[in-house]
Amino acid sequence: MKFESVLAGINGFGRFQKMILTMCFIGRFSIPCHFLLTNFIADVPSHHCDFSSLDDGGVFRNLSMEEKLVVSIPVQEDGTPSSCRMFAEPQYHLLQNSSNPPDARTVPCQTGWVYDNTTLRSTVTSQWDLVCERRGENKATATIFFIGTMFGAIIFGSLSDRFGRRSMMLLSYVSTMLFGFASALSTSYVMFVVLRFFTGFSIIGIHIITGVLVVEWVDTQHRKLVGVIDSLAWSVGSAVFAGIAYLVTDWWWLTVSVTSPLIVVIITWRWLPESARWLIANGKHEQAHTYLKRCAKMNQAENFMETIKTETLSAIVMTEKRHQTYSCLDLMRTPKMRRLAIYTGLMWLCVVTSYFAISFHITGFWLDIYFTQFAYSLIEIPSKTVLYFILDKIGRRSTVVGTQLMVAICLGVNILLPKDKSLVITVIAVIGKGFSSASFATVMLYTAEVYPTVVRQIGTGYNNGLGRLAIAVVPFILLLEEVWKELPQVVLCCAALLGTIFTRMLPETSNKCMPETIDDIEQQR
Repeated sequence: MKFESVLAGINGFGRFQKMILTMCFIGRFSIPCHFLLTNFIADVPSHHCDFSSLDDGGVFRNLSMEEKLVVSIPVQEDGTPSSCRMFAEPQYHLLQNSSNPPDARTVPCQTGWVYDNTTLRSTVTSQWDLVCERRGENKATATIFFIGTMFGAIIFGSLSDRFGRRSMMLLSYVSTMLFGFASALSTSYVMFVVLRFFTGFSIIGIHIITGVLVVEWVDTQHRKLVGVIDSLAWSVGSAVFAGIAYLVTDWWWLTVSVTSPLIVVIITWRWLPESARWLIANGKHEQAHTYLKRCAKMNQAENFMETIKTETLSAIVMTEKRHQTYSCLDLMRTPKMRRLAIYTGLMWLCVVTSYFAISFHITGFWLDIYFTQFAYSLIEIPSKTVLYFILDKIGRRSTVVGTQLMVAICLGVNILLPKDKSLVITVIAVIGKGFSSASFATVMLYTAEVYPTVVRQIGTGYNNGLGRLAIAVVPFILLLEEVWKELPQVVLCCAALLGTIFTRMLPETSNKCMPETIDDIEQQR
């Protein structure tokens, strides 16, 4: 007997499954907010040296603020004031001649910087002066968070396969809330990035466990639907986040605002069920039977459960040793499992790199950062909705291949377009974001379907870990524009094309029963 047969008998997409989906949808709201938080709290506002040290108590003091700026800060080639250097002494003759004198001595900022706070009242950048020679530290803010998610994905994936989805989800909820609130109270940059590391470590547990739990509770017919709805939680969360960021312009209050929804999901956790698939795979048939009866009662299919006994459930998983403990090593022990792990990992590296590179690049467009973030989020909703109609018709694998190919084309077109076509570049970037989000959503569902139940969370955690490693590198890929303006997009275009190649190496999962054991993978043709 297959677990899908049991689900079919108790209505594999009834009120019980919709309750799980709703609770997980709410729980995932904070994830995109924290993932994209650095776009705003680590934004670099316009800034120049604090020139108060040049106040000689005479002429300088009687100048207007605009005049003080002219005589204190050298002008760059593009006509804007320098961000990192100032004149050693006031250059009063510049009030008549706007060009920098060739013999004027400049020095690094002596007493800090002055920031433009018209858009963002405060950021971690202005809080701890992460500019000029400390610019690398500012870029590291996002990298450190995503390194945390990389380790968290591996650890939570392994723990939830060992101790269950439900208990690990509570641990992830609580630890994310505590570290999120604590990071808003940071008194130093080091303290902040350490707490952001642990916030990332914790929040990824919510991401990978909810994605697997909802898929394990629904029948084959509705897996694509819950995969799409689950991914839409990200889109809705990131769209709402753009509005929250617009209203809350202090970095510490913004951090608190996006962490607060976790209080609600911690309260509702008590009604969240354990995965019956996981319980059966781990020999806990009585507990699985209890949850299945609860599901049948809520779905009004109690008569079917009268025919299903605890002994019946034990026949679902027969080829593996009872109570066997699995680890990441089990992904590499057997030939087909090893091949699956390698190619899914490479696929994740490519898909995630292109998706988050586009997501992080929200400046320099026709729209401001808030509307760019909102447009990026809004385009995900129709792109993911279309997935519902095509995932079963053309398959998961072809969907990823097609969408990654379109991402590569959008990136390639924007490389060739003249930079004065900012509106056209913005439109193509938004379209590329739509295709990349559709690809990412499919990959999430695809990964949950392709791995067997006994190592599904380990496999999901492993792939998420590789994906988070890719995100950690993204800020440094974007820094390649200092070498050549178009180099980051060339790298991302190549990554998207490689993603299509690696995805072609994987099996199709559409309209197929999910594997339960590693033997199921090895017996596949």
